[in-house]
Amino acid sequence: MNDTTHAKQIQGRTGPWEMVLGLEVHAQVASNAKLFSGAAVGFGAGPNAQVSLVDAAMPGMLPVINRHCVEQAIRTGLGLKAKINEWSRFDRKNYFYPDLPQGYQISQFKDPIVGEGEVIVERDDGSTFTVRIERLHLEQDAGKSLHDQDPNYTYVDLNRAGTALMEIVSRPDMRTSEEAAAYVKKLRTILVYLGTCDGDMEKGNLRADVNVSVCRPGAYEKYRETGDFSHLGTRCEIKNVNSFRFIQQAIEYEARRQIEILEDGGKIDQETRLFDTVKGETRSMRSKEEAHDYRYFPDPDLLPLTLDPAWIKRIEADLPELPDAKKARLQSQYGLSAYDAGVLITDQARADFYEAAAKGRDAKLVANWVTNDLAAKLSAGGIDIADSPIKPAAIAELVQLIEEGVISSKIAKDVFERMWAGEGAAGEIVEKQGLKQVSDTGALEKIIDDLIAANPGQAAQVKEKPQAIGWFVGQVMKATGGKANPGVINQLLKAKLEG
Repeated sequence: MNDTTHAKQIQGRTGPWEMVLGLEVHAQVASNAKLFSGAAVGFGAGPNAQVSLVDAAMPGMLPVINRHCVEQAIRTGLGLKAKINEWSRFDRKNYFYPDLPQGYQISQFKDPIVGEGEVIVERDDGSTFTVRIERLHLEQDAGKSLHDQDPNYTYVDLNRAGTALMEIVSRPDMRTSEEAAAYVKKLRTILVYLGTCDGDMEKGNLRADVNVSVCRPGAYEKYRETGDFSHLGTRCEIKNVNSFRFIQQAIEYEARRQIEILEDGGKIDQETRLFDTVKGETRSMRSKEEAHDYRYFPDPDLLPLTLDPAWIKRIEADLPELPDAKKARLQSQYGLSAYDAGVLITDQARADFYEAAAKGRDAKLVANWVTNDLAAKLSAGGIDIADSPIKPAAIAELVQLIEEGVISSKIAKDVFERMWAGEGAAGEIVEKQGLKQVSDTGALEKIIDDLIAANPGQAAQVKEKPQAIGWFVGQVMKATGGKANPGVINQLLKAKLEG
């Protein structure tokens, strides 16, 4: 059962309230062609440059299912631990979109290609919760209305019309805006690992419709016990939210809006709303129709999909290692903490980079360099890790120099900066700049003896206050330009001052 202990109570004038959240995530299928035509799919093409006669709904044009899109939906369902329905069908969903030429959307209603599944999501505090997946179905996207091209006209670009979407519908299992954002992040990571969606939210390739309702404490638990939705409040749907931050902002505003209405004695109208990212508020878009108002009926131009069980097995056998499995393996194979492994697996390319760098090296040290220093540089430069100027082998070489005592961790920071600036490989920079760590005990003993002779009072204090040895360590480091091996320094100083 879902963990309900993390429900966030919102204090109103008449007492506490809780929010209940369910999401419908629309993920654009990674495919070179549309769902029912051979027209190209891609971002950045000129207006109406990727439109076939089928997409434009010319008379007599018939849709033909794209086998690859079906396979991608099956892969996604398997990745969500969901039931793959061997028989499904497409329906016509009748409602007006000015940028949907045929006047209806080809979607799936009663018989989707994927049934119930689940996603295990981790909160920021390391605890987990389960979001139940109700269904995944395939449908075609609409085009795009452009209102800013002319003061008197709206233009229509049909490049997106007919693009394949997977709509992934969750149960109302999230109780805070943070949980909703974490769920979408986890879902996005799974889709990218599977290769079924690129997850690019800025381009609209992954976007969420957020269903928000509020109820009194205890009502959600009654719903979970009985499955009766009447225990929950009336929901409102916020359409097409395309960033994690906006998902959280939209939820927080909408929950507060509903609470204020209810506490003033009003009632919540089930409706579709939009989130204004500038004002940080939701506004009404249209009243929410029930399913029967869409006049769903089986599409007469498309036969039902009947899947070969052997084909499903082949797709399952070809699945990549998914985030949860990779996280467990990184902890087991490299001895990483749950936190470090969790940070690495959020980006498949980062996890691959790490593994390439960690072979035969100090795994924790490599993780630190990849997730901290390198990540900071890449983020500041807006660079993907796949395009990093510092490659895995270069990180491995840097860590090897630290492991072997050739350079200290402090010197390694300087070497890394020079590597980023393109001055060469780590070993080359160390040689050229004379940055090798001083581990010669004879040379270090001479410096230490001179320091003790010059500072007898402080040397005497070390026996009473062992922490005073730190001053001598600092002086030796200063005398060697930061190149002395701290381990050797401490060993020599303890022998001379504490012995």
